[in-house]
Amino acid sequence: MENSEIPVGFDVALVEAWMVQNTRVVPPCRWTRLTGGHSNLTYLLTDTNDDEFVIRRPPQGELLPKAHDMFREFRVIEALYPVGIPVAEPIGYCDDRAVCDRHFYVMGKVGGQALYTGTESAERLDVVARGCVGESFIATLAAIHSIDPADVGLGDLGRHDGYVARQIRTWYGSWTASAKAADYDDPRIHGLHTWLNERLPEQGPARVVHGDYGMHNSMIGEDGSMVAVLDWEIATLGDPMADFAYALNAWAESTDPVAVEADAATAVPGFCSRDDLVRYYADRTGADMSNLSYYRAFNAFKTACILHGVYARYRMGQKSSEGVDLESLFSRISASIELAAAHAADV
Repeated sequence: MENSEIPVGFDVALVEAWMVQNTRVVPPCRWTRLTGGHSNLTYLLTDTNDDEFVIRRPPQGELLPKAHDMFREFRVIEALYPVGIPVAEPIGYCDDRAVCDRHFYVMGKVGGQALYTGTESAERLDVVARGCVGESFIATLAAIHSIDPADVGLGDLGRHDGYVARQIRTWYGSWTASAKAADYDDPRIHGLHTWLNERLPEQGPARVVHGDYGMHNSMIGEDGSMVAVLDWEIATLGDPMADFAYALNAWAESTDPVAVEADAATAVPGFCSRDDLVRYYADRTGADMSNLSYYRAFNAFKTACILHGVYARYRMGQKSSEGVDLESLFSRISASIELAAAHAADV
């Protein structure tokens, strides 16, 4: 088709031949690169019928063993789509190295927009629509957490127990491994690590957890409704309260000076408060909120460890720091530790 890009990472002839045999896509297609998606190579496909699809594969080069798991993404949306969870329609998955050097999948294109900044939110949503976002956002998460994984074929997506304990171990290990390269250690992290392990809540039934549920992975319609949840590559089975607290921590309020300064997506007038999100989730799930401060402390601890590892990789030259504000990144590590400590004090 005219105006098609030459895609990186795909042999168009081989992939489109596969599509003819395995999907309802009707090649030849117009290929248009989409940005975002955790560096996965993602293209919009417009086929001969002007139907639109999205194709995703991992980036080129050496990858960590469990990173960029396209099969996991496809498997999850294939399970959740038929039961009414707003995800993209699963179209086809390919793991044939004769077609592509990496596995890939095709999904239906969804509407709506991901909101990354408050400027975008104000431009795309009126005040009434902004007021609807929070309830739809939480209703979707509550629906995901209300599904028994075994009922949708996801009972073996991950371990059913010990989710938070494993996460604490993993991210504390990341911190200690990165401390020398980052040239930064902080005794508060070690104290929080001990505190979190000593007060670990008992986990209830395992549920599908997205792992990165936020506005950046939510396609929001003009009326403020959730159109689709994207980027399921780190989804697993785990503690739904940890998943909810992650989303809660990331939800900025218009009264948060730092969030307003950073132009956070929900830090403009009209969006609901975090207290509203807690009420929406409790009403829909009946979840016990008595340990919410613990889960918020855990997620802030985890965020600090993740940022610390990213900072270390920049300092070691493993990631290009061109255009990156390393001073701001460094300050966010300390801010996350402070937030974890503040939530721990509320327990």
